[in-house]
Amino acid sequence: MKLTKGLEQAVCIITLLSTQDSGAPLASDAISERLLVSPSYLKKIMRKLVVKNIIRSVPGNNGGFFLARSPERISLFEIVAAVEGETNSYPNSGLIKQVFGDIRKEAAEKGETILTEAFSAADQVWKDALKKQTVADLLLETLGRDELPYTNWNEITPELHF
Repeated sequence: MKLTKGLEQAVCIITLLSTQDSGAPLASDAISERLLVSPSYLKKIMRKLVVKNIIRSVPGNNGGFFLARSPERISLFEIVAAVEGETNSYPNSGLIKQVFGDIRKEAAEKGETILTEAFSAADQVWKDALKKQTVADLLLETLGRDELPYTNWNEITPELHF
């Protein structure tokens, strides 16, 4: 299974919003500048996060985005599911039945089922591990702190180095 760059971008967005000063929503322009992505591309990612109730948007001139819930209540799995959708590591295209079904139909069907179940079990372990990791846990561990620091990211412009 290969996850997309959109997931990494979503994690950065959630990190920005988790540390955004609660007095002001984070403007999409500020997010776009920090991620170095176009506003139209950013809207696609943000929409996925809004639909899954991870973030919420505030319309208007002073609008922007907030987390819909505290970082302690958002799991890494929720972000993956919002951006990537259903993730299964084994594609099961029916190739086993195609290759062996004419000679050993019963064995081919059983082998396909066993292989699919093995990957499904592994996928579940992966999902369960991500469900246990909250955004807050990851940020606090990364920063080596007991509390999240807050910044008004609208006021900090990234320095671009080319």
